[in-house]
Amino acid sequence: MEDYKNLGFNVRDTFGNYISYYKDGKWDEGKIQKEDTITISAFSTALHYGQQAFEGLKAYRTKDGKINLFRVDENAKRLQNSCDQILMPKVPTEKFIDAIKQVVKVNEELVPPYGYGASLYIRPYVIGVGRNLGVKAAPEYIFGVLCSPVGSYFKGGLSPVNFVVTDRDRAAPNGTGQVKVGGNYAASLYSHRQAKEAGYADCIYLDPLTHTKIDEVGAANFFAVTKDMTFVTPSSSSILPSITKKSLMHIAKEYLNMNVEVRDVYINNLDEFSEAGACGTAAAITPIGRIDYHNQQHVFYSETEVGPVTRKLYDTLTGIYFGDIKAPEGWITQL
Repeated sequence: MEDYKNLGFNVRDTFGNYISYYKDGKWDEGKIQKEDTITISAFSTALHYGQQAFEGLKAYRTKDGKINLFRVDENAKRLQNSCDQILMPKVPTEKFIDAIKQVVKVNEELVPPYGYGASLYIRPYVIGVGRNLGVKAAPEYIFGVLCSPVGSYFKGGLSPVNFVVTDRDRAAPNGTGQVKVGGNYAASLYSHRQAKEAGYADCIYLDPLTHTKIDEVGAANFFAVTKDMTFVTPSSSSILPSITKKSLMHIAKEYLNMNVEVRDVYINNLDEFSEAGACGTAAAITPIGRIDYHNQQHVFYSETEVGPVTRKLYDTLTGIYFGDIKAPEGWITQL
């Protein structure tokens, strides 16, 4: 039996994945294949010019054994936006959702059972392929969907972790920070390693133009709770619009009766917040215990205990994931 409590966030063998080819201006029907390898030309734009994009979502097992997909249509839209920004053909929403369903069904027994907080992580991607030398869009493309059962992204699950502010940027002010492309993540690897070596969970990026406002937390979005119970998240054109954050904004307003604000979050004004966290598909919510900036340390609710509002947000969000709490209309696709 799999140790579902200690799965971690690693690749495991599966029963199959999906692959579809774009040639002569159209996508083929696509198919399930066993191997998680692809053969492409070494001249492919994905390898040289970063013409590639990806997504991340999860399948969750409910108490009665069914499987839930969370806001899969939002992932389809975000991938389409990413493809549009770097001149790749869009994957139609219907094709995207069908591919996700095919992968989940062929790997149905790998969706972890209810009660462990584990899930089946799903990774759709689009890459430019073919024999290409000049800096231009590829002649052909691959759309694929991979998966792997996973547990918590950060070791320890829902417990506060500390972050350090980096002086480096992950995206340009008017660049591709708002789309999910590999270049943004390549730009974050060095800073992430520096933070980990210094004993932090990850680093916090400030806005690339002025370096005064919080942009992203590692590969996740930032949120905070003011002392008067307002949910706040940064307004920025250089951060990825997180589907998890979008959902938390709705939960804060409609489930917890909180005010919600999308605005600038200044790094020198953290005292206005009682709690803070990072949010995204991989970790759902990661409470932030402390942020270190230059020679200053700011502790939010606690470095050891999860704040009450963060706990309510997490419990509501994951309750919707696993079918324990009624979801807003259209959020859940059940297999």
